[in-house]
Amino acid sequence: MNRTPALIALVIAAAVLLAAGPMVLPPFYVRVGQLMLYSAGLGLAWGILGGFAGYASFGHAAFIGVGAFIAGLVENQFSTLPTALLLPVGLLAAAAACAILSALIAYPILRLRGTFFAIAMLGVSHVCAEVTNNIDFFQGSMGLNFPPIAPAGMDPANFFYELYLAGALLILLTAWQIKRSRFGAGLLSIREDEDTARMLGVPTERYKRTAFVISAVLTGLMGVIYAHSLGYITTDSVYRDDTNLSLIVYSLLGGMGTLFGPVIGAFLLVFITQVILGRLLDFHLFATGLLLVLLILAAPGGVSGLLKRRKTA
Repeated sequence: MNRTPALIALVIAAAVLLAAGPMVLPPFYVRVGQLMLYSAGLGLAWGILGGFAGYASFGHAAFIGVGAFIAGLVENQFSTLPTALLLPVGLLAAAAACAILSALIAYPILRLRGTFFAIAMLGVSHVCAEVTNNIDFFQGSMGLNFPPIAPAGMDPANFFYELYLAGALLILLTAWQIKRSRFGAGLLSIREDEDTARMLGVPTERYKRTAFVISAVLTGLMGVIYAHSLGYITTDSVYRDDTNLSLIVYSLLGGMGTLFGPVIGAFLLVFITQVILGRLLDFHLFATGLLLVLLILAAPGGVSGLLKRRKTA
């Protein structure tokens, strides 16, 4: 039975409901919604490499930072352009920078697997942060201002909420197209047994590099939106190790390798940390860690796996 039309209809309905959120939600929950959508977009982008291909990266914040700083520098150089063109220019510059960086490091770093690849990516993130922080051209230590892009008469918080939603939907559509394609099947075979996949004729190296570049570019695009929503960034505000960890947690909570797992995990974790535990600052990290451990023990396959088991029971 083909469930694709029903799934598409469900996603469209959910997108319409989410788009209407700023009209009915208090300002605090609009901010929480921004973080949910931003996190979901990042989780989906990370999942193209970490979930579909099984190459779990501990350093995707590198592409958030590269995308954000390159976009900011380019937009400031073209500050005389109409406001409506600034964001597209920044997004194009960020996409090109992330594509070039990921393509350059893909060959050597994707020869590593498992923990070695994960730690190497963490090193890439730290190297990018140090370069941004110590080379004056990037202005990482002093900070970089972003020109305002919200339309006149529209609340900036609502504008960036809708922008995050558009970015997350774009990445969801990309991930869905990959998952249902021959390319996606190849990534799955790499995740299950890369050596056997290679022997069976799957172009594993090309598929891994392609997934890496796509994941990096999409992550960088979300980084540009995030930087604009902040208005001012430094190295520490975009190259964050807690973001690197959170991207993995989203997939673990929602279901590693699934399409909607990162979305479920991101929404769940942000709701827990920002709404339920938001006022327990002294207890925050301990309670969050304990809750994550309990959730993962109760549902090793994530929420998606738990729902699937209950449905088949």
